[in-house]
Amino acid sequence: MNVYDTLQVLIYAAALAALARPLGNWLASALQNDSPLQARVFGPLERLIWRACGINPGVQMNWKTYSWALLAFNAAGFVLLFAQQLFQHRLPLNPNGDGPVGFWLAFNTAASFMTNTNWQAYAGETTMSYLTQMLGLAVHNFTSAATGIAVMAAMTRGLAGGKAAQLGNFWGDVTRTTTRVLLPLSLVLAFALVGQGVVQTFGPNVRVKTLEGAGQVIPLGPVASQEAIKQLGSNGGGFFNANSAHPLENPTPLSNFLEMLAILLLPAACVFAYGKMGAGARQARALFAVMFLVWAAGLAGALYSEYGSAAASGGTALMEGKETRFGVANSVLWAVSTTAASNGSVNAMQSSLSPAAGGIAMFNMMLGEVIFGGVGSGMYGMLLFVLLTVFLCGLMVGRTPEYLGKKVEKREMQMALTGILAPSAMLLLGAALSCAVPAALASLSAKGPHGFSELLYAWASAANNNGSAFAGLNANVPFYNIGLGLAMITARFMVIVPCLAIAGSMGAKQPSPPSAGTLPTDTATFGALLTGVIVIVGGLTFFPALTLGPLAEQLLMFKGGAF
Repeated sequence: MNVYDTLQVLIYAAALAALARPLGNWLASALQNDSPLQARVFGPLERLIWRACGINPGVQMNWKTYSWALLAFNAAGFVLLFAQQLFQHRLPLNPNGDGPVGFWLAFNTAASFMTNTNWQAYAGETTMSYLTQMLGLAVHNFTSAATGIAVMAAMTRGLAGGKAAQLGNFWGDVTRTTTRVLLPLSLVLAFALVGQGVVQTFGPNVRVKTLEGAGQVIPLGPVASQEAIKQLGSNGGGFFNANSAHPLENPTPLSNFLEMLAILLLPAACVFAYGKMGAGARQARALFAVMFLVWAAGLAGALYSEYGSAAASGGTALMEGKETRFGVANSVLWAVSTTAASNGSVNAMQSSLSPAAGGIAMFNMMLGEVIFGGVGSGMYGMLLFVLLTVFLCGLMVGRTPEYLGKKVEKREMQMALTGILAPSAMLLLGAALSCAVPAALASLSAKGPHGFSELLYAWASAANNNGSAFAGLNANVPFYNIGLGLAMITARFMVIVPCLAIAGSMGAKQPSPPSAGTLPTDTATFGALLTGVIVIVGGLTFFPALTLGPLAEQLLMFKGGAF
């Protein structure tokens, strides 16, 4: 790793840290609707939307009403996207004549984009029409991201607010998040990407003759507009099968930097939005520090493994599966960032990373994607671990645990553990079932520990709403289309509903002033405890599985074994 690689990593980290707080303040103002500037600029469009839909955003909701609105909104989106795929051959904006999507693949894709997973068991340029890409997939990129932020906002109001059972209005939160944050940012990034050469056209694919005289089809389409929200909304679904390794989706080093920065920008901003919405700036800084340090530790470990493994294999860089335009360091930085967020995009093939680096990417997802996690979902997922840490500390000192002045009791811990354990159960049960079903094993391209890593990574990606793929696994078969689709839905809503239940329960409690026995949750000590709980929970749950996959492969690689 040379000085230029190091400099790129440092610039990326500095840009993320510098931009997260002001963007978080803007997001908090959008959710609180306390900015005259935002109301003046975006208010007319929002009021038009609400009138057209018959919505009164001023009506407060309790956690049950908020949950039903959220579930109905997402269910309607699922049905519409599912139907659109089945009948896309009869709809306009299909200049390449793409046929209908298969039934189970359409189910998997609808579940994937509804849940902010964006797992893709298809090649976008040969499967989805332009209308499906824009009206179906790109719209879900906005709505799924807005849903995650809305849940974060509701949970923040319940935890950090006074005694009030109301959590805001789901329709108002989703609309303001979309109009005031996601749309403006996406427009800016889309124009920047077009300037770098990312394709944006409604024209059909182009047939050209290469220098050797052979024919080649150059796929085109409205790429830049989808690329922007794909990264900003921690979605990750690529217009092309190669995702951001494709030169028309990510053509230059600058576009690569902007897309990487967009992956973590809003998830990091959500931390500071949480602080501004009532938790306090010190709480936000403490949580951001935990996320940043764990992300940095994972990045350092992955880089060390990648360059160390290169030395063990003869001293040459491990460039197989990586883009020569970006190199090893940028490929590893992207892989660690995309799996720390709930983002499935890649600029290199994860399967081609050194086994330990691939294992770190896998472990990032297994932690629940709370470092930094998805847009909104990373923050409310982290709050589940905060409540668990507070509860464990309370047990150790024999005192009723409190967070932000409110007691954490039996009901809150039941919901928190449900939200933490549901994705883990789906991951391990799905991976075990894949090992026992011949049809699932037939989809593997490798044997031994690498083959196990392929299927383990797929279930980790689906069960944590990430969407990135290890490559090498043929997931477009009924077993994986159905199983991974169900895992995505379960993992998304078995976390969201408990979070909203916690918000309702905590919101009904009267906060009490801190006393001499109150555990401060904005200190370095608490940050260390929180980090320990996150890593220990992840380690105890997944270490045996990781031992059979990437750890075993890394050790065997040093002995000359390859899979």
